[in-house]
Amino acid sequence: MGIPKKLKNMNAHVDGEGYLGKIAEFEEPNLALATEDWRGGGMIGPVKIDLGLEGMEAKLKMGGHEASLIRKFGTTRVDGVRVRLTGAYQADDGTAAQAVECYIGARFSEISPGTAKPGDDTEHDYTLPLAYYRREVNGRTEVEIDMVNGVFKVDGFDRYAEIMAIISS
Repeated sequence: MGIPKKLKNMNAHVDGEGYLGKIAEFEEPNLALATEDWRGGGMIGPVKIDLGLEGMEAKLKMGGHEASLIRKFGTTRVDGVRVRLTGAYQADDGTAAQAVECYIGARFSEISPGTAKPGDDTEHDYTLPLAYYRREVNGRTEVEIDMVNGVFKVDGFDRYAEIMAIISS
C-alpha cells in the first residue's frame, strides 16, 4: 500500500517575475483529444477517431491585486504571456519530494477581480487559453504540446511527428 504525493507548496513566475506568497491557486489544463464518432459498413458500433487535440486552458488565482498582471491583458501574441509554475509534491512516507514544473505560453483572455469588500479576501482570477504547454517531473519532460508548431510529445515520443514530416516537406 502506498501514500499519495500531495502538493506541499508552490510558486509561480509570470514573464520571469516571481509571485511567491501571492499565488493562491493554479489550475493546470485538461488534456483531451478532439474526436468524432465513426461507424463504417460492417462495424457493429462507432469508434472515436482522433482529430488532434482540444484547446487547453489554465487558470491562476492571486491572493490580491497584481497590477503587473493586469498590464499584460490584451497582448496580441497567442503565447505573449509566459508562466512557469513550480510545485513540490511529497508523500508522507519518507520519500524525497518531487519537483513538478508547468511551462505555459498563453495570453490572458479574462481577468476576474471578483468582489471587493474591506476586510474580506480579494482574490483575482486569470484565465489563460494555451498555445504552449510543457509539464516536467524532476526535470524529465512528461508532456509537451505546441499548438502552433505541431508538437505533441508524451514521454519523449512525438505523437505528431509523422504528420508534420508529411505536411512540412
